[in-house]
Amino acid sequence: MDDALADGAVLGFDDLRARRRHGAVRRKLSTALSAAAQRFSVPRAGTTVAIGVGTLVSLAPGLLPRTPGAQAILTGLLVVLSLGIAGLARFVVRRSGFDVDHKLARARLPLLIGTVSLVLGAVVLAGDWQNSLRAAMSTAPIGAGYWLRWLIESVLIVGVLLGITRSIGWVLRKLGWARGFSLAVVVAGFLYLVAAPAAVGWRQAAYAGANAALDPALVQPDSGARSGSAASAVSWSSLGAEGRKFVSGAPAGPPRVYVGVESAPDLDSRVALAVRELERSGGFERSNLVVMVPTGSGWIDSNAVRGFDQRFGGDVALVGLQYSYAPSWVTFVFGRDDAVDAARALFTAVEDRIRTLEHKPELYLYGQSLGAIGGSSVFADDADQDRRTCATLWAGPPAGQVHRAGATVLANTSDPVVHWSPALLWRAPDLTGARTDAPLPQWLPVVSFVQATADLLAALNAPAGHGHRYGTDQGTAMGSC
Repeated sequence: MDDALADGAVLGFDDLRARRRHGAVRRKLSTALSAAAQRFSVPRAGTTVAIGVGTLVSLAPGLLPRTPGAQAILTGLLVVLSLGIAGLARFVVRRSGFDVDHKLARARLPLLIGTVSLVLGAVVLAGDWQNSLRAAMSTAPIGAGYWLRWLIESVLIVGVLLGITRSIGWVLRKLGWARGFSLAVVVAGFLYLVAAPAAVGWRQAAYAGANAALDPALVQPDSGARSGSAASAVSWSSLGAEGRKFVSGAPAGPPRVYVGVESAPDLDSRVALAVRELERSGGFERSNLVVMVPTGSGWIDSNAVRGFDQRFGGDVALVGLQYSYAPSWVTFVFGRDDAVDAARALFTAVEDRIRTLEHKPELYLYGQSLGAIGGSSVFADDADQDRRTCATLWAGPPAGQVHRAGATVLANTSDPVVHWSPALLWRAPDLTGARTDAPLPQWLPVVSFVQATADLLAALNAPAGHGHRYGTDQGTAMGSC
């Protein structure tokens, strides 16, 4: 009995010594990891997580092929945003008395290794996704040089942005909170009252200059059936850059009427001029008349023009009214009412004039992108749309912005305009009826919204039939009465 107790005591002491040795080894390992983290300047845990999250979100599957520069800009912006959120969170936690950096000091190196591994895996997957999109759109695949350029440019962007923010922080610390706040108020006032209006004016002047610029490759039409010709009341110069593209080309074909923002002083006079141009050009004598609502810049897709010519065998007249010369996204954000007002005014005037005619052409309405919003806004509801038109066609309409019942809707699943909506933050897009033209990424909350927003900037750079580019089916797919 005594021997058994002695043996148990020995075993207990041995177990205690083993646990102590294990604890000592563990403490040495933790100390070594902490020392390694300090020796190699391993970032704080929050910094590592922020950089990792920003990079991973930027590398999530998008809708369109992306250049390395565009990918670097997205990565850089998201990383800086994540770092800002991490810094704010660290400040709040420290105010509560919890030293998060000390608590997570031992996790720095393992966290860094894990994050780097995740990012490398994401790069491999992102490369496969980019090449799958390029294969579907018949464009050249990317190689290792793509990711090298992405890495260099991302680091430069992050470095510049962090340098700017830290410089601002340094100045504010030197001035103190009171003087720093005063300076911030002065700077904000300057930006709001001087810099912002100057920037807007500069961009408006640039857009106006681009609208007025005469492209020597475009020839003024000879046919009296075109606006801008010698017989037209609309001067060639007043048509604007997109209007001149619309009316130029081969002399044969249907009447094309276009009125630019410089063709008359206000909306009512421009609408009246468009109706007179239809009368002069013989547009009301055709069996079919299509009111075409341009995009924000005044652009009417030439593919739609050819499509309508094929659809109606040339027995059609086309009329468009420019309401802006700014890019579509600018008009979408700041001047959407201009598109709505112009579409309503022109369609109603043409509709009223047709009622007075003995020979009444069938009336159609077409719009692409912002033009689809403007066109659809003409009607109170789906029934009103079907009653007042023979048929309507919307190409690449922004998500949930048009009357769909009775309309022909053309939408590519790779078109970010079709996807984009604030609701994309919390729910998947409704792609009912959309044409699957390329691999479609899985919807992810917030992430899909970020990716679709980034892809908006390159929506028109996609090959024909992908992104926000549509073909002659914009005309040939138009329905019948």
